[in-house]
Amino acid sequence: MMSDNLFPPLTRSYILSFQFSSWYPTFSKQSIKSTVIRPLSSEFREYLDADRVFVPEGAEDIPAESTLSDDEGDAGTVNSNDDSDDESTGKTYAFPDLDQKIRASIQEYEGVFPKLNFSSPRDAAWLLPPSSPLKCTTPADVYLLLKSSDFINHDLNEENVFEGCGDTQAEGEGQPYELELILRKWYPVDRSRELRCFVRDNVLLAISQRDTNHYEFWNDPATQNKVVAAVREFWETNIKPKWTGQPDYIFDFLLTRDLSRGHIIDFNPYAPKTDSLLFTYEELRDLHQNSGNDESLPSLRVIDSPSHPAASSSAPAHQHNMIPFEAVKMSSGRDIEEFAELWKKSVEESSS
Repeated sequence: MMSDNLFPPLTRSYILSFQFSSWYPTFSKQSIKSTVIRPLSSEFREYLDADRVFVPEGAEDIPAESTLSDDEGDAGTVNSNDDSDDESTGKTYAFPDLDQKIRASIQEYEGVFPKLNFSSPRDAAWLLPPSSPLKCTTPADVYLLLKSSDFINHDLNEENVFEGCGDTQAEGEGQPYELELILRKWYPVDRSRELRCFVRDNVLLAISQRDTNHYEFWNDPATQNKVVAAVREFWETNIKPKWTGQPDYIFDFLLTRDLSRGHIIDFNPYAPKTDSLLFTYEELRDLHQNSGNDESLPSLRVIDSPSHPAASSSAPAHQHNMIPFEAVKMSSGRDIEEFAELWKKSVEESSS
């Protein structure tokens, strides 16, 4: 008999099955090429938690300048771009080994998009050029995105990660939570082709358009049928036989340009913290309860007109947390590109 519960039981092991390093090895061929860096040092976590936005020493890909001091008879001193000092503690941060690993991935992928175990810094996309959002070409870009993001704070606090779980201490023995940095191969993503797919008890219940803007092509019934068939076939062939965790999960999917295939962007827990987008979890429960008699699943929902209640306005995505508190005054009277350039310059000069 199917459960009437909105969500499956949340346990530590269940949540950990959705961190990137848990699922990526199994689904690497169906996902974006990525590099996982773990473990990360306690000092790096401390840097991410530190006040202010600043770049660790040596992270900028610029040559050091040798200058001769008028007051010194030596051969000169190296004057590097020192943005690494945390004013609140006076501590200097530098991660040469991590810098090297990041540079290797950037060279391999020709640009990377960073994330942590669960969260990505999409709310900080405004910092980098809009023509290539979130594309990092130096370690400094990676650090700047992470430090400017509110989203990644979820992954820095274990209480946030395991919120809603039962007795995490007893159940989590032998399952430590380690922070990890993921560098994904960057390429331009057409947000109109992103989907979120809901699976309960190994039944693909629903598919939601992920970007809440109106795109005319989604109104075509033939297109909708084609997409549903493509997602169902991909799930039955590439995900369902390989998924070894609990049979309740949510996955994000990016369709190819011809809408006939796609690849996995991410897996998410079937939990309140995962946005159900154009469905409610009550509606998903009803679909689940009737799934034995419903051959029309999965159910697809899209933004079918600009006046749809869930349609986005012209405001930037994540506008409510896209600017660090300390930068609010700096933003007055400037457009987003002008402000982003000024903010980066301020970070670079903050400790000079």
